[in-house]
Amino acid sequence: MIYLDSALITEAEIALKFGWVKGITTNPTLLAKSDLSPQETLKKLAAISPGELYYQLTATNFEEMIAEGQQAFQLIGSKTVLKVPATEVGFQVVASLSKNIPCSVTAIYSAAQAAVAYQAGAKYAIAYVNRATRLLGDGLQLVREMAAVLQGTGVEILAASLKSPQEAADALQAGADHLTVPLTLLQAMTTHELSQKTVEDFNQQGRGILS
Repeated sequence: MIYLDSALITEAEIALKFGWVKGITTNPTLLAKSDLSPQETLKKLAAISPGELYYQLTATNFEEMIAEGQQAFQLIGSKTVLKVPATEVGFQVVASLSKNIPCSVTAIYSAAQAAVAYQAGAKYAIAYVNRATRLLGDGLQLVREMAAVLQGTGVEILAASLKSPQEAADALQAGADHLTVPLTLLQAMTTHELSQKTVEDFNQQGRGILS
């Protein structure tokens, strides 16, 4: 699936008109860009999203993370996917909440963390591809290693931090199951200069039922 990575209502409305965007992912930075409160933003996004809506926990201790996850579920409802950081306490939260609320583990930077995400009951494992390339040297290799570890487990890889259509395609070829990208990249993924040229050639040289 391909998700919109944004918390702006206007961007969500544009993206969802495409008809092929399957859901929305957010994070604290994206929510801070909204003119509405996080609560109102999530309610509005949940109302228009055709599928899952991801919310990332901001609390840092176990009890507060549990409470925040439950509050997010009350706001979003059945479309909720919690994004829980890949930390020691984060994995404990996933093990506790995933029985009742779908969870993803975010900011994974090793295959070992992906393995723990599976054991904790996560539905998704999130790799920041471009960021991992900057920090580790090869974000696509990280995706390949995660895919190898998670093969047959049912845990799906969501590739984020993608900066170009080619990087998005490369992430899928490396083993990602899903992509989340900003609106500008969604639009860029639909276009290629040769596609436009080919269509123009057909239209100039041929006829259709509207001709």
